[in-house]
Amino acid sequence: MGGNPLPLSENDLHALHERALAWYGERKRDLPWRKTSDPYAILVSEVMLQQTQVERVIPKYHEFLALFPSFEALASAPVSDVIRAWATLGYNQRAVRLHGIAQQVVGEHGGRLPPDENALLKLKGFGPYTAAALACFAFGRQTAVVDTNVRRVLGRVLLGETGPSPSAMQRLAQDALPAGKASEWAQALMDIGATLCSIRRPRCEACPAQAWCRWANAGLVEGEAQSPVASRLSDQRAVYSVQPPFKGSSRYYRGRIVEALRQAGEEGKLAAEIGSAVRDGFTEADAPWLDGLLAGLERDGLLRRDGLRVRLP
Repeated sequence: MGGNPLPLSENDLHALHERALAWYGERKRDLPWRKTSDPYAILVSEVMLQQTQVERVIPKYHEFLALFPSFEALASAPVSDVIRAWATLGYNQRAVRLHGIAQQVVGEHGGRLPPDENALLKLKGFGPYTAAALACFAFGRQTAVVDTNVRRVLGRVLLGETGPSPSAMQRLAQDALPAGKASEWAQALMDIGATLCSIRRPRCEACPAQAWCRWANAGLVEGEAQSPVASRLSDQRAVYSVQPPFKGSSRYYRGRIVEALRQAGEEGKLAAEIGSAVRDGFTEADAPWLDGLLAGLERDGLLRRDGLRVRLP
């Protein structure tokens, strides 16, 4: 951390590692992507898990791999088939991005992901988190993987708060890695965050990190955030929790348009038919609104327009 020591002694950090890893060994979630070392399958899971709950991802993960079992199979498939296979997951642009990654991996790397984190970052569609996750989970590299759960758990345990910058948290997480066990450690923190160290009602009494957790020991009342640190975090969450309702938003209608085109098959639909299908009471006055949505989806590679007819790409 830029020359600053971790806020735990070496002995305490070692004890934390042992306790958390032992807990993970006994209570880890049974997730299919943890049973493979195939970089392609792990990449599919990572992209699907972005903004989608684990329970919804598991069945779709199996279906998708059955349809597209390798980078080569995915790269050679029409992107329209990939979008159709993505149904129910939402955020359909992820399907287009994954298809593009597969084409780049096949075209530039012979169908094999490069194992180096810096090389992974050069692939289109790879950000710092995805590159770290693949380097760690697929290739066994000693690199910290920091998702929302890891950020919350490590921030609470080591700092007593969850608000450091992404770069500061990445350095903290890297310094806190147990030797040779980066993958197991990341998965342990993810499971602690998902099952115990929740945002609003953490189960501190059951957490293997409680003895070393600055947040839990700063006056936290069982099940409720009562400490000054916890109260401040609760206020910060409230500020960011005010969002416009999903139904009726542009994202809502974008999703409905893609779903309508999935159901329409290869022939697609006329633009006016799409408007009537996705919005009750659609009239000619709504045509500019619809055209804006269609143009955005076309730019994102999620549809194509041939005259008045609209299809999946």
